[in-house]
Amino acid sequence: MKYHDAIAALESLQRRRPKLGTETTAALLAELDHPHEDVDCVQIAGSNGKGSTARMLERILREAGYDVGLYTSPDLDDVRERIRVDGRKIPKARVRALVAALEGAVERLREDGDPPTYFEALTALALSHFAAESVDVAVLEVGIGGRYDATSAVDPVASAVTSVSLEHTDLLGETVEEIARDKAQVAPDDAPLVTGASGAALEAIRTETDVVSVGPADADVIATEEGLASPIESAVSLTAPEWAVETNVPLPGPHQGTNAGVAAALADQLAPVDPKTIARGLRKAHWPGRFEVVSRAPLAVLDGAHNPGACETLADVLERYAFEDLHLVFGAMTEKDHEGMAAALPAPDAAYLCRPNVPRAAELDALADAVGDRAGRIDRSGSVLEAVERALSRADEDDCVLVAGSLYAVAEARDRWSRLQVPKRTATEREARAVLEGMGLESSAVEATAERSVGRTVKTHLREPQADRVREAFAAIGGSCTLSRTETSTRRVTTVLSGTDAQFRALIDELAADELGLADVANQLREVLEDADREGDGGRLPWDRETAVMGVLNVTPDSFHDGGEYDVLEDAVARAEAMVEAGADVIDVGGESTRPGADPISAAEEIDRVVPVLRRIEDLEVPLSVDTRKAAVADAALEAGADVVNDVSGLEDPEMRFVVADRDASLVVTHSLETPVDPDRSVAYDDVVEEVLYDLRETVLRAERAGVDRDRIVVDPGLGFGKDPEDCFALLDRLGEFRALGCPLMVGHSRKSMFERVGCEPGERLPPTVAVTTLAAARGADVVRVHDVAANDAAVRTVRATNGR
Repeated sequence: MKYHDAIAALESLQRRRPKLGTETTAALLAELDHPHEDVDCVQIAGSNGKGSTARMLERILREAGYDVGLYTSPDLDDVRERIRVDGRKIPKARVRALVAALEGAVERLREDGDPPTYFEALTALALSHFAAESVDVAVLEVGIGGRYDATSAVDPVASAVTSVSLEHTDLLGETVEEIARDKAQVAPDDAPLVTGASGAALEAIRTETDVVSVGPADADVIATEEGLASPIESAVSLTAPEWAVETNVPLPGPHQGTNAGVAAALADQLAPVDPKTIARGLRKAHWPGRFEVVSRAPLAVLDGAHNPGACETLADVLERYAFEDLHLVFGAMTEKDHEGMAAALPAPDAAYLCRPNVPRAAELDALADAVGDRAGRIDRSGSVLEAVERALSRADEDDCVLVAGSLYAVAEARDRWSRLQVPKRTATEREARAVLEGMGLESSAVEATAERSVGRTVKTHLREPQADRVREAFAAIGGSCTLSRTETSTRRVTTVLSGTDAQFRALIDELAADELGLADVANQLREVLEDADREGDGGRLPWDRETAVMGVLNVTPDSFHDGGEYDVLEDAVARAEAMVEAGADVIDVGGESTRPGADPISAAEEIDRVVPVLRRIEDLEVPLSVDTRKAAVADAALEAGADVVNDVSGLEDPEMRFVVADRDASLVVTHSLETPVDPDRSVAYDDVVEEVLYDLRETVLRAERAGVDRDRIVVDPGLGFGKDPEDCFALLDRLGEFRALGCPLMVGHSRKSMFERVGCEPGERLPPTVAVTTLAAARGADVVRVHDVAANDAAVRTVRATNGR
């Protein structure tokens, strides 16, 4: 079974059950040999906040050193987002294998008149994947209610109900009390249920089970939100009988205090987790699409509020932001309470009504009736992206654009900020064939298309109506557009465009005025063309002009190549001066080794190592960089004269992005699964380039949200950081694809263990290092980070001369 066959099989399943019960899920789990019996599971139910709370708990437990499975819904881009282990999506190979293993059971259940639902099948896949990965804990977001939800096929070791409001009254009951009692059935046998519910809902839950209550007052865990710590974080204070925590969470709003308290109380039940670990975990709990601030001028917010209670909470959070007019992009599902949602949201100056590309999407007339005369103006936009484009084009810088009503609407809107246009190398039919095969096309389709796909090629993902429109427009001007609805879920279509520069420019002109929200796609394609043709523009940093050589200055006793050589101040200063003389464009000073298995050091010790060096070499006529993963070290280094922060952890310290933004510094973000690297950990990628690219996309977006300008961000694919030699060479082969991020690209390859792949031992790695420097410069790398400056600078100068510069 191929991956797209597995996805098609899942998508063919019904979405909602005609009857309630966990028997069907149990039958699927039995077919997979009862994997849930080997996993400690936590269930998190609730009308609102359960996904955010699940994410918070997962991050706390990971911060404490546990391997954690996370099962949530819905997804924004890819069904595999719903099933993660330690933050990584379930591999495509595992999806294929598990769906194939369930085929027989699904068919038998269908013949018996009890076919499983999409959610039931995914629940079985998730639990099997968690068991195969031997996770310490699996955190499960409940779908609907509690008593009969598919996740209730497990016996949880801990559980929570975040909140209770009127929802799914046809299934759960017509009163808050009935709904609360249904949700309370997730309670574990041997521990009290943790809940953020209040009032009548809390009293109803108490009739069913013992509880640990969480709330701003009169609760077992006092959880308060102290206001906005920044436009993208809330300050929270949590107090329990035996512990207390004060931290920020990257999910703004008063309700997030309670959600954080529920997550912390669950963690306290599960494991010995200290308050500092809880604080760090909560601050790392990023959750896209939940009051996600994606722009500040105008203020643009994406929030998946999809019922009146969630919309009321959203309105409360929005009150904290200063803006003039409100432009509401509103798209919801047919079965939701549209009038209740519209009444709970602030009255918009303009409402842009839209239909997400899913069958359950509500008609525009129904949304218009719900909004009524609350809006100053109603615009029936149709597609979500067209609604977003209209709202943004009409909003002034001091206005607010709010997307709400459904996570499906949020997912499509988020495309505008997260969609990548990935340039592909297809100069030959062989290269074109490889790109098309990667889309999951049948061999006959690959052969029929490969010849027409030679030339400039760009791969992206579009929503179905957009993809069809692009194919039609590009075909009319002689270009080749291949679509694959097999690589992702049916909501997104893999789109590969191949043609001449002239054809791409004609397509850009055609799409600029399109009504399906394709103007932004046109802008992105224009940037791809301009980036491919760019020459140095004489910017303030050396990589703004041409490939720069960053010289490595390790002032450590234990770095893998030169540890102990320059940990004396005078030796370090002499080394920096020699590297500049040899041609270094940037000096990167590092005070902590990140070699595999290295022991971490304190921020204070690292500062003592790097700051004196930076102060002594501040007058060198090149920019200075500090190689650190700690925000406190970065702040001290920038104060001492550094211009750039080189964070090899990829913003693992949540304060790092704010330090860089406040200092108006430049930032290098590296793709790294963990720092230092665990030498015993083996990581398997479906497509290492694609996974690294999309992980870096989210890291760049997080930095931007904190106020770091994208033109100040450099990306590093992280050779050797959680990748084997084959992965590293694959990344080098496809360096050009990282241009899709719209950031300068750095390659850090110097003398690394990846060169064992070509037979070079530690003392023999200068020649392959220089070879990769040459390749990287020729393929558009903006920075190469090396130990041996003279030899690598000569390689870069040779590439420049070859290119006529």
